[in-house]
Amino acid sequence: MKSFTIDEITHITGGMLTKVADVKISQIAPPLLADENTLALALGEDEIANLANSRAKAALVPLGVNIDGLTTIEVERPRLAMMKLITMFYQAPEVNDGVHASAIVHETAKLGENVKIGPNVVVGRNAIIGDNTQIVANAYIGSGVKTGKNCFFHPGVNIGDRVILGDNVVLQHGVSLGADGFSFVTEKPDNIEKAKQEGAVTESNVDQKIFKIPSIGSVVIGNNVEIGANSTIDRGTIENTVVGDDTKIDDLVMIGHNVKVGKGCLIVSQVGVAGSSVIGDRVVLAGQVGIADHIKIGSDSIVAAKSGVSKSFPEKTVIMGYPAMPRKDFIKQNKAMKDAVALVERFKKYEPMLKTFEDSQ
Repeated sequence: MKSFTIDEITHITGGMLTKVADVKISQIAPPLLADENTLALALGEDEIANLANSRAKAALVPLGVNIDGLTTIEVERPRLAMMKLITMFYQAPEVNDGVHASAIVHETAKLGENVKIGPNVVVGRNAIIGDNTQIVANAYIGSGVKTGKNCFFHPGVNIGDRVILGDNVVLQHGVSLGADGFSFVTEKPDNIEKAKQEGAVTESNVDQKIFKIPSIGSVVIGNNVEIGANSTIDRGTIENTVVGDDTKIDDLVMIGHNVKVGKGCLIVSQVGVAGSSVIGDRVVLAGQVGIADHIKIGSDSIVAAKSGVSKSFPEKTVIMGYPAMPRKDFIKQNKAMKDAVALVERFKKYEPMLKTFEDSQ
């Protein structure tokens, strides 16, 4: 079990120490779950109040919080300090050294230095695996895949042919990169095309045939990208689908063919981005956002949860609603709806008088 002195923890977090006693820390926890060898994480008002009932002898607290009789480390950004602490105590999944006996690595594949490949992993023809990359059990690495250095692929990852990944990429359980895009065409104009043009469905095309458009592009993932469990990124139809450096993608996210995602984006769970959309740099897509095809979201924009985006927006826009609109317009619309309710109530109050007046005419 890892353990650290309170001075070591103070140095790592960059905090300000008020030492009441020397404490050896072997774990971190909320105040009510902490014991004498635990650093209590009191990041907010409720947790700070709970320190009075904690067995902990030391606590991490926001700057300016000092508690009599308790060793405290004050930090300016508590969540940043918490990240550093969790990193100290985190234990990554174990991967065997070298190539596991049950793994299948094609003879033309090239493995860098200190690569670790777990049970039942398949590495395809001409794949290149960068130095220090670790691939846990039951992963599939397709033909011509290239990974950078220091990547970590959790169990069940599937990477299609010719996908390119940068350095320090983390793929969580069940990630799929490089499956065919959802791209089809009909022999004649179908109801979707007509509805877009005419706003109505007028025919039943019972004999319509749907043809699949194969995807001959691939997927390119930048450096320092993390992709959450069971998320999928489809290969491009002709050009590549791209995710920029430092972007973080949550679980259960779907990114369609030909999409371009910029650098430093945060994409939260259950987001769906339809084909050929362009997401700028440092964009936040909150949970369950849906983005239609061929949409452009400008850099430094924020799209609120459950927004349905059917048109493009410029940079630095806060977007919300369904259909999505700038925040100011959304607030105005909600206020107008609220006012409309009040107007209807007033109308109902005077409706009998109006009817009496009309009948008298």
